[in-house]
Amino acid sequence: QVRVVESGGGLVQAGGSLRLSCAASGTSFSANVMGWYRQAPGKQRELVATITSGGMTNYADSVKGRFTISRDNAKNTVYLQMNSLKPEDTAVYYCNARIMVLRPYDYWGQGTQVTVSS
Repeated sequence: QVRVVESGGGLVQAGGSLRLSCAASGTSFSANVMGWYRQAPGKQRELVATITSGGMTNYADSVKGRFTISRDNAKNTVYLQMNSLKPEDTAVYYCNARIMVLRPYDYWGQGTQVTVSS
């Protein structure tokens, strides 16, 4: 059974920083793509950033220049360094691990709350 577990959320003032971590376990396969998504109250879940096993990254326009995604392939772990946080970054952040075995399988974490106060 694949498990995806996030950590590192919390409360921070605007302009501050947080680092999220996410580990996928229970599989011998390396996740092809790992990423972070977020969902604010009353809004749809949206992509924040993704990274492939080869290191290619993709960011939402709203976080470019402020957030950095990275990963440790050996540990099936992904990180999200969030700097210059804004109140509009407040959301539940979810980690996704996509594993390709004949077809893509998506696994999600339970989410971690990030709250940015003004």
